[in-house]
Amino acid sequence: MKRITVFCGSSSGTADVYRSQASILGKTLAKRNIELIYGGANVGLMGALADGALSENGKVIGVLPDFLKSKEIAHNDLTELIIVASMHERKAKMNELCDGVIALPGGYGTLEEFFEMLTWAQLGLHQKPIAVLNVDGYFDALITLVETMVSKGFLKEINQEMLIISNNIDDLLDKMECYVAPKVGKWINSELI
Repeated sequence: MKRITVFCGSSSGTADVYRSQASILGKTLAKRNIELIYGGANVGLMGALADGALSENGKVIGVLPDFLKSKEIAHNDLTELIIVASMHERKAKMNELCDGVIALPGGYGTLEEFFEMLTWAQLGLHQKPIAVLNVDGYFDALITLVETMVSKGFLKEINQEMLIISNNIDDLLDKMECYVAPKVGKWINSELI
């Protein structure tokens, strides 16, 4: 993997561990010579992540919608800042630039971006590893929900296995490096219509 997109909060959360793990992830990516693609902001976990990578001379590419740049949250020290017209264009550009995706703690926006990339993988639109760094148990309830989706028949087990989970940065990146996407069969056939 040469580039990883990281989705995370523009807030720092209630515990210092969120910010510190975001920074360590940025540093680790830089040390592994993996470029960081992220949302382009200088606030919250996004800022800590970028600053971590930059502190280790990593390459950091931000992708920021124009309307957010005008709110003066753009990070000024990035390797490159790409300004796009909309949130939809932002996700498409981040997908285009990366070889894999990690979600850190965040809110609605983080989950929406993460789930769109995971859905694209489920549909066979890409074969990139999709992962969550489960900092301090932040994603425990989400992991339980995914298990419920499988047990209630709304998600295939093979699609559950597409989601890479770890609470350890190096372990997570190692799992992403070894990831092999499942073969996705025809989603809908004419007999079901």
